Amino acid sequence: MSQRYTDLDKSININHGSGGRLMHEFINKHIAQKLQNGILEKFDDSAILKNAAGKRIAMSTDSYVVSPLFFPGGDIGSMCVSGTVNDVTTSGAVPYTMSLSFILEEGVDLEVIDKIIDSIAKVAKEADIKIVTGDTKVVEAGKGDQIYINTCAIGFIDDDVNISTYNATVGDSVIVTGPIGNHEVAMLKAKQMIDFEIDTVSDVAPLNKLIENVLSKTKKINVIKDPTRGGLASALIEICDHSNCEIVIKEKDIPVDKDVAAVCELIGYDPLYLANEGKFIIICNADVTDTVLQSLGPNAKLIGTVTSKDNPQLTMETLSHGRRRIGMLETSQLPRIC
Repeated sequence: MSQRYTDLDKSININHGSGGRLMHEFINKHIAQKLQNGILEKFDDSAILKNAAGKRIAMSTDSYVVSPLFFPGGDIGSMCVSGTVNDVTTSGAVPYTMSLSFILEEGVDLEVIDKIIDSIAKVAKEADIKIVTGDTKVVEAGKGDQIYINTCAIGFIDDDVNISTYNATVGDSVIVTGPIGNHEVAMLKAKQMIDFEIDTVSDVAPLNKLIENVLSKTKKINVIKDPTRGGLASALIEICDHSNCEIVIKEKDIPVDKDVAAVCELIGYDPLYLANEGKFIIICNADVTDTVLQSLGPNAKLIGTVTSKDNPQLTMETLSHGRRRIGMLETSQLPRIC
């Protein structure tokens, strides 16, 4: 009997999702105590939020199934907060609150859960977003993969902000906030799919404070896009399609860390299609390009221009000064990366 309860204390049991005492103790001890903010711990079926004085609301939801749960530079916890915050931020919104739902597999070690929730709490504090509601379900052993997380977030948009993937205009500058591909290469490392040492870690991070700084300097930002799965190329092509425009990028100006470039050369990956978890594409009016770059910091680079309307395509000027049309990623290079 004592051994049974010792095991329950150390790992997730099917009863943790039953709605009874064990579930409530788990939520209070392992989740609420670390994420309390005056709203979450009320445990109503919905969170009641104060009126935002008529401001526009941005809302986004996402699910995280990354494997392995921990990888160089982050984990599923830091990713779920960062990714959700970044999705809301792409509309120019200031993230305000988010929900957090777990699907846990029976048998997962509570030390693993604690470590992930510690990471969630740390990044939520960094991003200044409150986790105000959530849910926990448990599935039988073998019916899941330790932990899946679903999130939803809302944020408020100022009246003088108008940002959408449909807003790129001819002459706009195309900027990326830093080196691309680091997250997917870090996942290659975590999955032990490369057998040589590299220092690359995931770029997973919330970027809302960075964008707040940019928007405090200029509101002439037309597009913000998160180049996650499918990478830089697929995200830019989506913008081309939505805005019915051609974008020309320059290969020489696209920032790629040397280890990422080396991995791509060795295994045949194209960095344009590698996933990122802490980078944005920003398209702005040409006359504020320098202001935006200065606000973003030294890692940001101007990589291209919106050149024409009514011709939706992405073209790259190569290192040899040729031109090639870039297509969207057709198949997943690496599964379960987010």
